[in-house]
Amino acid sequence: MKGVILAIKTTEYWGAIFGLFIGEHEFKWRNSRWLIGGEKMDRKVKQRNFGRRVWTVVFLGVVVMLWACSPAGAAASIPTVGVLTPPGLTYDPLLNGLREGLEKAGYIEGRTLKFIVEDSKGYLLDFAPRAKKLAEAKPEVLFTAGTATTLAAKRATGTIPIIFTLVGDPVQSGVIAGFASSGNNVTGVSSYAAPLSGKRLELLTEIAPNARNVLLIVAAEESSARISARFVEEAAKKMGVQLYRRDVAGEGDFGQLLKEKLSGTADAIFLLPSSLVIVHVDALIKKAKQERLPLIVNQQSVVEKGALASYGGDFRLFGLQAAKLVAKVLKGSKPSDIPIETPDRFVLTINLNTAKAIGLKIPRNVLERADKLVE
Repeated sequence: MKGVILAIKTTEYWGAIFGLFIGEHEFKWRNSRWLIGGEKMDRKVKQRNFGRRVWTVVFLGVVVMLWACSPAGAAASIPTVGVLTPPGLTYDPLLNGLREGLEKAGYIEGRTLKFIVEDSKGYLLDFAPRAKKLAEAKPEVLFTAGTATTLAAKRATGTIPIIFTLVGDPVQSGVIAGFASSGNNVTGVSSYAAPLSGKRLELLTEIAPNARNVLLIVAAEESSARISARFVEEAAKKMGVQLYRRDVAGEGDFGQLLKEKLSGTADAIFLLPSSLVIVHVDALIKKAKQERLPLIVNQQSVVEKGALASYGGDFRLFGLQAAKLVAKVLKGSKPSDIPIETPDRFVLTINLNTAKAIGLKIPRNVLERADKLVE
């Protein structure tokens, strides 16, 4: 659509200039040869000039329209979505869901939409430079995954619309003012991870009834982890579960944690949403298996790596749901006019291979409720 509008405006502009140019020179030529003394051009000359102007406009219009429909012209006018994701996990399911949802809305990558993806594959928690880089590219929309990336994008721009996913509590973390209206250039799909943290603790006690002492690993410098920890602590008091909270803030803290014998004090390990923790998740999975401890997480992809169980949103479904919001913004809606959404459904995932490796028999009633079993 932008290409068509560009073609029309370009046609009008250059058509007018070329039409006037030809008309002026035609007038001067006629005037010098036939109309000595400055007499007015006759009606036939005027008609001939008018006709030439019309054909000039038509010709230029065809040229510009063909350019707008060509790959070069289309590439210059199609909207762009900038994508910012954290390190530690593959976010392919999330991005595949986003692409799939946008395609259903008529936005096809390479034809009517372009992506710029800043997806760190290594250990990189400073998202500010990457967020700034995306904002400077001036995409029509920024798409983020996680609380830290969303906050970085928000700091990078106050004008480019931001659609977030995987933000546990967007209000408490300072991303938005409220669920009904963000009050800024941000909207999205909350993972509802913080309130679900209490539910995951309850799930742990169902899967492993003997787990009464739980190691809670908290990335103390991340708001999403601190907020989630409060929900777990409240649930633990009601359930009579003893929590051993361990705050971590960097590589050294994890190095020390992994050296310690955890099974001496803990019956299970509980992870909270965190960009820092997810970077070290492979080592934590290995440690939990070595000490035969159940490891409960919030992301299905971590269970597929080897954690015991998770309960939360599905990455692909997050992408599909967020795509609808991206499409609304591309069609002209303001983020502040689009209410924040929560996942359409939550998924219980259990890794049977891990259960067998740590010698844990999952109760049948829990297995029957599982949405996905990893074997």
